[in-house]
Amino acid sequence: MVPLPALWLVILVSAVAVFLISSLIHMALRYHANDYRKLPDEDGVMNALRPFAVPPGDYMFPRAGSMKEMGTPEYAAKHRAGPVALITVLPPGKLSMTGSLVLWFVYGLVISVCAGYIAGRALAPGAHYLAVFRFAGATAFLGYAAAQWQNSIWFGRAWRTTLKNTFDGLIYGLVTGGVFGWLWP
Repeated sequence: MVPLPALWLVILVSAVAVFLISSLIHMALRYHANDYRKLPDEDGVMNALRPFAVPPGDYMFPRAGSMKEMGTPEYAAKHRAGPVALITVLPPGKLSMTGSLVLWFVYGLVISVCAGYIAGRALAPGAHYLAVFRFAGATAFLGYAAAQWQNSIWFGRAWRTTLKNTFDGLIYGLVTGGVFGWLWP
């Protein structure tokens, strides 16, 4: 067994490596560039919504207030007539990715801590590279990729996007496993 504090360097280096690889994926490879499509008459839709001053948050429309209401002919008619949507409204203003990048790095640290905890409980100091790689890499893959699927299952997110995110999660898991195997005490 390896205590978690003994893995602080491995955790930090793996989170930095994933952060750098994800930056390369999103800025250089650009295969996520078409994850979101542009609305027809985007300006018209934005102008129509603007007077409502919709606060930031997640919304669904039409939205029934209960299962009983969901079964009414009125709700069924609204659903058939459309549009039917799930939207996330962000705060207006200057676009800045700083906060999201910081949170992404913290998320990477959390995934690496989980990978370190599981590998550290299962393996002893000096464990073989491949054993460390398997435990840490599989744990990281699950952390980065598994939760993506529920967005397609329940919320209609495009499976193409989910599969690309799953592929990214595989890369992040391999990188995490590789760093853990390389720097394992």
